[in-house]
Amino acid sequence: MVVMLIYKWDIMIYMYNDLIDELNQVGDPDKARHHSRFFKTGKEEYGEGDVFLGIKMPVQRSIAKKYTKMSFCDVQKLLDSRIHEHRMTGLIILVNKFKKADDEGKKQVYEFYMQNLRSVNNWDLVDVTCPNIVGAFLFDKDKSVLYELAKSEDLWEKRIAIISTMYFIKYGQFEDTLRISKILLEDTHDLIHKAVGWMLREVGKKDQSVEEDFLMQHCKRMPRTMLRYAIERFEENKRKHYLNVLSKD
Repeated sequence: MVVMLIYKWDIMIYMYNDLIDELNQVGDPDKARHHSRFFKTGKEEYGEGDVFLGIKMPVQRSIAKKYTKMSFCDVQKLLDSRIHEHRMTGLIILVNKFKKADDEGKKQVYEFYMQNLRSVNNWDLVDVTCPNIVGAFLFDKDKSVLYELAKSEDLWEKRIAIISTMYFIKYGQFEDTLRISKILLEDTHDLIHKAVGWMLREVGKKDQSVEEDFLMQHCKRMPRTMLRYAIERFEENKRKHYLNVLSKD
């Protein structure tokens, strides 16, 4: 039994080291420099201090898929890393774990994710993962945690609050998206404007009348970027109408 436990421990160590080696092998310095600029890693920018290897998302997904059985302890190491692709791969592993888990396993993944929100700290990390863990877990449960996150001072927690509702929209549940959008209407950050506008647009894809009811009540208060994202799929005359309403305010 002791020999078997040591053998399993060695496999887990190798699994983590192999993952790191694979990520290092596919990194591209030119892409890393581009990503550093694109994700705003400069001083006092929203991604300040983030380090990139320069790996395309499909490659990260492919690598992560092979490590779904990685221990939470080793996923924690990935999430604690300054390297963006380490955190992204760790978060994708959590998404994959969640999809394969039973109810108790899903709860474990959700709770682990929520304990590590500090590591979900750029818009791609949020957008790729929170609907498929936070949204999926809370779909048929109490959602008050999303309202707490929406009122947070932290940019990424607020984005998690609204983007998690993408999962609800997928199944025709719009109430939480609209209520959280209302909370975030006057937020000052461009990344929240874009996120809210995007989710309202997703609501409109399912039921444009629901989106328009919201816009008629609130478009005068919406930042222009938020409104532009929300009405992107409208026909031209209707887009102009909403933009003109905003301009007259």
